Amino acid sequence: MTKAKKPALPVIGWREWVKLPDLGVKSIKVKVDTGARSSSLHAYDLDEFERDGEKWIRFKLHPVQRKTNEVVQTEAKILEYRSVRSSSGKANLRPVIVTNIELLGQLWLVELTLANRDEMGFRMLLGREAFRQRFLVDAGKSYYGGKPPRKKKPKRR
Repeated sequence: MTKAKKPALPVIGWREWVKLPDLGVKSIKVKVDTGARSSSLHAYDLDEFERDGEKWIRFKLHPVQRKTNEVVQTEAKILEYRSVRSSSGKANLRPVIVTNIELLGQLWLVELTLANRDEMGFRMLLGREAFRQRFLVDAGKSYYGGKPPRKKKPKRR
């Protein structure tokens, strides 16, 4: 008796570009981190409010690393607050939202904690719960999904 083969999972690299369509983010570079359980999105100017008896959060983010000229202001329903231990070992209570993410033509829901990641190398960290049973990670390669088109700078004369 032979075991039925599981369908092969698509492969992603340790860095990828993703879309967060519900939040109005056309592209953001993520670090795919198999060592992190949860996923985190850079957010600042967090403002909690109530809508129809539910907790929501309005926030801003800079989708491009090391650049602050592009700002996306968005809002999402708060799922819960979760204690998250940072890479430095410090535990913080963070709001958690659920939103759609798009990578390699797949669209699915992920939980994201919101934290100021200005000092981090990536504006978003994609933890293993977000891609479990969906993708395999090639830790030696990047951008299996390609790179977004670059904005052309005007030529100087």
